[in-house]
This record gives sequence, C-alpha cells and structure tokens, in this order.
Amino acid sequence: MNITNKDFKEKRTHPRMPIMHDIIEPINLLCKDRDSDTEVSIPAILADLSAAGMRLVTFLKVPKGYLDIHLSLPSIGDMHINGKTSWIKQKGGVYTAGIQILEISKASADKINKMSEDFNDCDTRILLKLPEVCVENCKANSLCNKLQKDETLFK
Repeated sequence: MNITNKDFKEKRTHPRMPIMHDIIEPINLLCKDRDSDTEVSIPAILADLSAAGMRLVTFLKVPKGYLDIHLSLPSIGDMHINGKTSWIKQKGGVYTAGIQILEISKASADKINKMSEDFNDCDTRILLKLPEVCVENCKANSLCNKLQKDETLFK
C-alpha cells in the first residue's frame, strides 16, 4: 500500500509550538486522577504545546485517563487544565505522553494560540529567507532560541 501525505488530514484545531527556551522547558506536572482522587507530582519536560494538547517527556509514567492538571510556565503563567491522557510511549526508562486538553481558560488558550501563531509566522519568514525574521511584538520570544532571533528587540 502506497500512502502519500495527501492521504493524511490534519486533525489539530489549534496551532502548535515546540517549547524551545534553553532547548527544554522543565515543568512540574501536578496531576489529580479524577477516578481515584489520587494526586501525583511528575517532573517532566514540556516538548510541545497547543491550546488543544501537549507532549511531555518524563521518567515517570503519566497516569492514564482524565486528569486535573496544574501547569506553571514562566513564559505563560499558571494554568489549570482538565485533560485526558491520549497516548503513552515508553523507551527504556523514558516516557513520552500526549495529553489532550479538554478544558482550559479562554485567556490561557488565547495566549498559547497567539504564541504558537507568532512562532509559526517566524518559521515562515525564515523559510522565505526574509531579511527581518524577528518582530518586536512576537509573543513567542520568551521561548525562542532560533539563531535568527534579534535579542535587541526584546530588552
């Protein structure tokens, strides 16, 4: 069977951005399993984020099922998220997990969407080899470590 890119339909409804500040963004994920009412704290690395989901890398298995998540990011702030574990992959002692966001405040979703849009717009300017990649009002600048970043715009 020969599968091409045109056979795949993008399912994401929100723009996604990799979390790149200093290569990784360490977080402490506080998860409360709704079914067992058990709370667990999981140190993790946030690999990417959108208003609809996130990908985490951790050395502890993320609980399956519905989760109440308290997330704090220096560039975004504190967020309360209701989510659900979509998938978990394990390789050796490392887990990668996909979390679907079921409920998030409009303010947090808007902030994440704007950062993602600005990050993706920057990628487009890089691909088009435009002379000025960075823009002064970029919402993703606090997470960006691209070679083209103009630090003087954000001081």
